[in-house]
Amino acid sequence: MSLNEFKDVLISSQKYWMIYLILIIVLGLSTVRYTNITHPHFEITTLLIVAVLGILCIVYYFMHDSDNELYKVAFIVILCFGIITAIIVPICDVSDETEHLARTELTSRGVIIPHWTGEDLGVDRAYNVTSPHKPVVYNKGAGFESIRALNYLTVSLGKTVYHTKYDTAKIDYTPTILVSAFEQNPFYGYIPQALGMALAKLLDLNLIWMLWLGRIFNLVFYAGVISLAIKKTPVLKMPLLAVACIPISIYQAASLSIDSMIIGLAILAIAYFLYLYKAKPNSLGVREVVIFSALCLILGLCKLPYLAFIFLLLLIPFDNFEKGKKIIPYMLLCIAIVGIIGVMWSRYSEPTLMHSWRARLKYIDPTGQMNYIMSHPTFIGKFFGQIFTYNLAKTMYGTFNFFGAAKIPHYADSYHLIVATLLGFLASILLAYPKSIKFNKKTRLGVLFVVLIIYVGTCFIQLLTWASVGKLNLGLSTRYFVPLFAMFPIIGTFRIGRLEQIKDKYDKYAIVFIIAFMAVMILSFATKYY
Repeated sequence: MSLNEFKDVLISSQKYWMIYLILIIVLGLSTVRYTNITHPHFEITTLLIVAVLGILCIVYYFMHDSDNELYKVAFIVILCFGIITAIIVPICDVSDETEHLARTELTSRGVIIPHWTGEDLGVDRAYNVTSPHKPVVYNKGAGFESIRALNYLTVSLGKTVYHTKYDTAKIDYTPTILVSAFEQNPFYGYIPQALGMALAKLLDLNLIWMLWLGRIFNLVFYAGVISLAIKKTPVLKMPLLAVACIPISIYQAASLSIDSMIIGLAILAIAYFLYLYKAKPNSLGVREVVIFSALCLILGLCKLPYLAFIFLLLLIPFDNFEKGKKIIPYMLLCIAIVGIIGVMWSRYSEPTLMHSWRARLKYIDPTGQMNYIMSHPTFIGKFFGQIFTYNLAKTMYGTFNFFGAAKIPHYADSYHLIVATLLGFLASILLAYPKSIKFNKKTRLGVLFVVLIIYVGTCFIQLLTWASVGKLNLGLSTRYFVPLFAMFPIIGTFRIGRLEQIKDKYDKYAIVFIIAFMAVMILSFATKYY
């Protein structure tokens, strides 16, 4: 594109990027504190960067203003704002990132199944139960063999590169023992991060690049998966992009967390389901059933409740398959295989939780919790009451809270104006988005059933593996449920006739808000940490 053509697009999109600038200034100001006013240099610089970057992304969208090219915009937008997030977020600050760091390092050395070594040190020596989020580092004893470089990163938890002396240190390969490494997670969930960390080692970069390149490679993988999902789905492209780009999604994608792969694969699975659902009659075969089943399996092994996605197979119109209703046995076989593998993986992964700091928390007792539930039937009623009221509200608030379930001051963000605006936008894009497809009652109820299985199943697992016996401190986080937001437009939406007629304009405003919320997230980190 020539300079003159760029100017023309810049001018034609002026109204939209002006709205973007107003949004980031107004919402960004809501994050400002007194210390930001007295020392505003970093904050102003960040504002200028995201302002220019956002305008360029909006112009890029107008250059590719069609559903067929939205996947290109998705990749660029996620990459641009995600890379800044990966660098600006403090060291190991994302939830459980110290443990994801350990597993990433093991994977970067080709360790597929982490090996637990040494004798158990006991609760008092192995872990400080009064400070469960304190970094855990061993030089001897029980745990997983890693390298001393990780010690320097974990002790810098929550600090920026301006507040630690270790960021410029060289990578120390001295063997050491770390207590936790997410042994229960499948190795492929850490391949992108491990490639980035391996590159940092290969190039003999400073210590901080082990973290930064791991985060960036994870982000690139996420951007690629989301781009593929947007390209594959024939409908609901903008709602899927919106869910993929809400702040909590980008926050996790730009970290070492396996949640990046969970969210990305889940959105891809939903996109593939929509592709199968919208397919022409007699155009599908067993191959598509196997592909979708494999996708559900690799997703579900990362987070077991998401194995329930396999039931979406039964909601695809049988007329879309060459075999018609004869495809049902193949579907049932795939569901059975996925279910059996899921059960086998659960039996393997459950004991590995003992090789973690979580096993050393005195209040966790799955057997005791089950016995309590059996002897107190009313407790299960209280459980359902809480997860569909308090926990559900907290999940919604966590779309911009990043660690909404915690009471730790370090993570306790209260950005009420931003959250209210974000939830309003999500309601409009997920519940009132103009779409050219109608889902029948069977499909809507079926998808709702899958959502409930995943939501309730996740909450119940937390009840057994995190909450105190007889208590409902579930430790839930919004990141567990992000993909479920993407299923709301299928379950049911409000049809507003006027919106159906202005879909193109609706999409333009949507992309402005999507980019604005990512920019405001970065501004909130600048005002909070710098």
